[in-house]
Amino acid sequence: MKQDQPDHAIARRAVLKGAGLGLGAGLVSATASQAQPQTQGEPRTISPQANGAQATGVPTAADAPIWSSEYWADKGGTRLNLWRKRVGAPKAGEPPLPVLFLVHGSSNSARTSYDLAVPGKGEYSLMNVFARYGFDVWTMDHDGYGRSGSSGNNSDIASGVADLKAAAPVVAHETGRSKFHVYGTSSGAIRAAAFAQAEPERIDRLVLVAFTYKGTGAPTLKERAKQVDFYRTHNRRRRDRAMIRSIFTRDSLATSYDPAMVDALADEELKFGEEVPTGTYLDMTSNLPLVDPARVIAPVMMIRGDHDGISTLEDLLDFYRQLPNGDRQFVTLPSTAHSVTYASNRHLMWYATRSFLAAPPPAAS
Repeated sequence: MKQDQPDHAIARRAVLKGAGLGLGAGLVSATASQAQPQTQGEPRTISPQANGAQATGVPTAADAPIWSSEYWADKGGTRLNLWRKRVGAPKAGEPPLPVLFLVHGSSNSARTSYDLAVPGKGEYSLMNVFARYGFDVWTMDHDGYGRSGSSGNNSDIASGVADLKAAAPVVAHETGRSKFHVYGTSSGAIRAAAFAQAEPERIDRLVLVAFTYKGTGAPTLKERAKQVDFYRTHNRRRRDRAMIRSIFTRDSLATSYDPAMVDALADEELKFGEEVPTGTYLDMTSNLPLVDPARVIAPVMMIRGDHDGISTLEDLLDFYRQLPNGDRQFVTLPSTAHSVTYASNRHLMWYATRSFLAAPPPAAS
């Protein structure tokens, strides 16, 4: 259903040091199945201290109204809910915008992950931010999450890839783009990378945030593995307010998150109940690795918070070094834990991601 009231981003300015990620002029200008609409390089650290390079936290279209619409995809009889935001409604004959598809993780659905509103606390909607950067931004509730239906399975990574395969024709039909930028966080990053491995022709550039490769030495996964027998025998697990709060405290950096954001997220997410699927938890404790880096041929940027316990730096660099495309980047965010999208330093992620997605094609190959 088309949204009647436009969203307005709250302006902010971030000052970055040592990023090595230039933002050129005109970052994004041109890109834009049966849908049922209802209305490269070496690892680096981005630091927030000044060094003469400035990045605006919101783009120049800050006052333009954001249009939104809901769509549905079908996966073997299971209806999957898609949500889309961009500046201005699509118009016949206009050039398509670049498409950015956001893939959610294990415990929260799509809109609380990427379109959360926290009044008076700044911008938390990644969809709003990148819509104002000139992207046509999409996300989807996976099987058994949020507004989507449930097939009754545990919504593991393989199921998530099937979800993305079902969504891709809808996005292509509505946008005129057969290739998309794909961004995933946590198990959503595994889903995104596995999809890129399965359907490389669909991927333009790939952003993996809080990714896990083999999981070796990851404290969060070590703790989670204590419940592996439960995950094997149950398709759903408890995800109440206390569990949601634990997402932001488990890495011992709770001060990097605003408590008002945590409460707003829980309020929204618990509208869908106190249970979510177990599949990605089972996969991440028993079945890693799920992605072969040699088969991910798209340009890739990996982003990790320096306090993230879902993986170790060594594990991620192992994956990174095996990527076949020389157009790749590894970014570490300071004073940031697992949930980058909600973190106090989330504007650094916006900057790095925008720069990567706007990169020109290489002159030599």
